[in-house]
Amino acid sequence: MQIERVETYPLLHHLTQAYGDANGYKRYRTSYLIRVITRSGIDGWGEVIDWLPTLDKGFRERIIPYLLGKQASERIALVDVISKWHQRSAAGVSMALTEIAAKSAGMSVCQLWGGKIHRHIPVYASFQSYTERTDWIQLSIQRVLEQVQAGFQQVKVKIGGKMFQEDQAHIDALMKALPENVQVAVDANQSYDMATAAKWNPLFARYGNWMWLEEPMPMERTGEYVKLRSSLSIPLAGGENLVRCAQFLPLYKEGAIDIAQPDLLHTEGIEAFRLHLNIAREFGYRVSPHSFDGSLARLYTLFAQACLLPWSKMDADQIEPVEWDVMENPFTYLFPVHLVNGSVTIADGVGIGVEPNWEIINAMRWDGSAYA
Repeated sequence: MQIERVETYPLLHHLTQAYGDANGYKRYRTSYLIRVITRSGIDGWGEVIDWLPTLDKGFRERIIPYLLGKQASERIALVDVISKWHQRSAAGVSMALTEIAAKSAGMSVCQLWGGKIHRHIPVYASFQSYTERTDWIQLSIQRVLEQVQAGFQQVKVKIGGKMFQEDQAHIDALMKALPENVQVAVDANQSYDMATAAKWNPLFARYGNWMWLEEPMPMERTGEYVKLRSSLSIPLAGGENLVRCAQFLPLYKEGAIDIAQPDLLHTEGIEAFRLHLNIAREFGYRVSPHSFDGSLARLYTLFAQACLLPWSKMDADQIEPVEWDVMENPFTYLFPVHLVNGSVTIADGVGIGVEPNWEIINAMRWDGSAYA
């Protein structure tokens, strides 16, 4: 299984209208697909998300030359080396080499990992709530209601990017507009101090259909998370930007969160990501993976969740939801899956079981020019 060729497909889409969170506005979406092909003809797809000009140069000039001629079966060692150069590229390469391993064995990725435990994985509609329009609150509520009409029963919206009173008015109006059976998570993107985060509790107490409060404060403030968790009426979640399992350990040991949220694209590869999930289970925590960027990365996240043991004997047939980007982003459909009423069915098939959408790839190829 010697690696003979690596193809790259940098993709760029300029948004028709900027949207964002507490970190600012997005004006484009990107995807960097890679296809690793062995001498025997077995191939595997991977995905990286980063700024395309530097990513493309680094991948072509350093990572591809390193991979050529190597044995694809040595994926753990190969990914380990690449992670020291560029962690996000390591995540993409790990996907491609994992699919090659599954195809060479005549298995699906889930079978390679021991078989799927859950055939259906719930997903929640993930929104970027802010726009540059003066009526952003009304637009946000309209978008959420449209996705609820489309079948989503769980949604996540943003806070922390506007003045506190304006954010509260948005969330209060949204909760009044939603049916009580729709569950809601709010994500602050680490925007608050503990005192401000605690000011949300009176509003939380007025409604019973919350999923969680996500990353209200910087994640390194473990002690403050412990204090906030003890007084908060809804679960605390976080961890999307934590790269290594060791960074989660203080949160678990001190009881700082209720739900862990690792992101495959922010770890050092698919094996490291699966380790994140299983360590959370070892400590008795729920894990609802973050996966806003990347169609293929989300597919691998769904595979990993499908192979994860339940977190509680009380809910033996249930599994925590995975994030699903519902904003303007054509790359959501690069690797199509069967989504119905907020649930994804994990299909059978060798490797990842699906082929990329070549119409999107051909239409969205980045031309190499600078963008902002």
